[in-house]
Amino acid sequence: MAPPFATMQGTLARAIAAHQAGNLAEAEFLYKLVLQADKKQFDALHLLGVIEGQRGNFAAGIERLNRALRVRPKATDVLINLGRMQGELAMRAEAVSTYKKALSLDPNSPLAHSNLAILLRQLKQYDEAFVHCDRALALAPDYADARSNRGNVLFDLGRFDEALVDYDKAIALQPRHPRAQVGRGNVLVELRRHNDALGAYDRALASDPDLAEAWFGRGIALEMMRRHEEAFQSRDRAFTLKPDLKYAEASRLHSKLQLCDWTNLDIEIASFLERLREQKSASVPFMLLPMPLSASEQQRFAQRYVQDVPSFAQVWNGRAYAHDRIRLAYASSDFREHPVGYAAAGLFERHDRARFETTAISLGPAEDSPVRRRIEAGFERFIDCGAQSDREVADLVCDLEIDILVDLNGYTHGGRRGIFARRPAPVQVNYLGYAGTMGADYYQYIVADRAVIPPEHFEFFDEKVVWLPDTFLVTDVQSVSSGETPQRSELQLPDTGLVFCCFNQSMKLGPAIFDVWMRLLQAVDDSVLWLRDSGAAATRNLRNEAVRSGVNADRLVFAPRVPLVADHLARHRQADLFLDTLNYNAHTTGSDALFAGVPIVTQIGSTFAARVGASLNHTIGMPELVAESLQAYEALALKIARQPALLASLKAKLADSRENSPLFDTARFTRNIEAAYMTMYERYRRGDPPENFAVQPA
Repeated sequence: MAPPFATMQGTLARAIAAHQAGNLAEAEFLYKLVLQADKKQFDALHLLGVIEGQRGNFAAGIERLNRALRVRPKATDVLINLGRMQGELAMRAEAVSTYKKALSLDPNSPLAHSNLAILLRQLKQYDEAFVHCDRALALAPDYADARSNRGNVLFDLGRFDEALVDYDKAIALQPRHPRAQVGRGNVLVELRRHNDALGAYDRALASDPDLAEAWFGRGIALEMMRRHEEAFQSRDRAFTLKPDLKYAEASRLHSKLQLCDWTNLDIEIASFLERLREQKSASVPFMLLPMPLSASEQQRFAQRYVQDVPSFAQVWNGRAYAHDRIRLAYASSDFREHPVGYAAAGLFERHDRARFETTAISLGPAEDSPVRRRIEAGFERFIDCGAQSDREVADLVCDLEIDILVDLNGYTHGGRRGIFARRPAPVQVNYLGYAGTMGADYYQYIVADRAVIPPEHFEFFDEKVVWLPDTFLVTDVQSVSSGETPQRSELQLPDTGLVFCCFNQSMKLGPAIFDVWMRLLQAVDDSVLWLRDSGAAATRNLRNEAVRSGVNADRLVFAPRVPLVADHLARHRQADLFLDTLNYNAHTTGSDALFAGVPIVTQIGSTFAARVGASLNHTIGMPELVAESLQAYEALALKIARQPALLASLKAKLADSRENSPLFDTARFTRNIEAAYMTMYERYRRGDPPENFAVQPA
């Protein structure tokens, strides 16, 4: 009979062989046999801990590894595995301490340096993360993981070109490196090379089909390419594979809303919001705007998002500039064929050059279009910064000694929060692009009006609130002027009957408001609902919802995209009544409808985004079209639809109001917002802190 020691060693060898072959159950059984003979057998304790980690049972793995360390306190391989599992459980401070202990025992461990760099990146300790990435690469120049980790740090810092170099080097070292491909895809999305990004994510999935991060990134690229159905499929796969992947749940729901796929939507949104409130889920703030939240909750979730993303040292040195004119800069990715570009072009042109020196910081792709050329001509200085990192743009703003820097993106696509997070200008303003608080202390002001942010909501904004006297929403008549009205038949509309319309984005729609619309169609004979064409999937889903509501699908008409805003405005004239959405109202879409002579029925909500319709109607002089509840909204729309004389009087009133309304007086708006900028500037020059204030009418 073999001696007990030899038997134990043989069992251990068989366990290790089974473990290496991937037979975890057999390996676990054999390791436990070894421990029955010797409760302190180091290898069995260690490798049982590794198995627990492989199964995702990190707490149990940590317990096993700590038992192994009691046997051999200086076992660096155990410390490295322990640090990894602590990191998986977000025990980041403990994991950092564990890795540093491992490095004190073996300072030449590339794995320990590389893994420590991952944790330091998560803790936003970027300088130290760089040190450990570089140390790992000095010890092991061909270490692809360390090279990829270094790319991740550069990505977080917005140094996209440098990050791309590191990812490419990692892939050259290890062609089947899925996480480097994901990193590469993330950079390419930021550089708006969406097709190339899609290829990178697909290569990652070819190596690891269950890599949730690759599916998630793929969904972003597909959304940017307007391939919304495929985007949802990718995001759904990411969430299925890794439900706790940050932003995966919110992104999946965002895609569902874009597709108007309302299957179990109320239940899924309620579950997501509950998880959000319990800090078990997270979201980019923009994706929350269509959801039923209070202004207080929107602020809380924006603040949490700011805590999650990198923070940076202030670039501006605190010195007050002394210039002959106020140096005013607008930063945006939307100086192009985009609602923001159209709406603000006239403002840029009309700024008082005697008092303001204007600069455009363009963060989007170059575009050869009439509106782009007009915007470029409207500024004294137009700088294309789309290819520059956040730090480079922040340094540029500082070098130009910009007094007031206005963010026209906020959390909308293309926004570059990392520029503003570096505080390159003394006064930084959140305006127009994002209808909510940024949740950050590096924006001093948000431009609003009394309707969108009433005084009782001031506390729900991290910025100080600046009320403009008429409306917060800039418009430009020159951009929206339109030619001949097309015939109904050209627009696929019936020759007779009332036309309800809503040209809001599909993500703003939802079951509650759609049910109201379907009841209106049922109650008003020969009426149709004219919607924006948001793609084949959304059209199919909306038609199916109509049928389920007992409405013929043909009573939904979808307006395709047209190349010119003027053409879009011209076709508005064939609509009778604009039906606003709830949690996220029409913004520029609403002002377009009013300019075209189409009255808007809206319900006032509890957040900035849900109060814009009320702001528009008050400004145009039609407060009677603002409902206080969904029931009142439905009753009001039905009353107007059933009384042709009432509808005609509303249209006549709107036509009258439009001629003299401040909503379409770009020169007046420019004077008002310049007065706001002057007050911001004077307070900063005096050394006074930012404060809420109202601009007096010009």
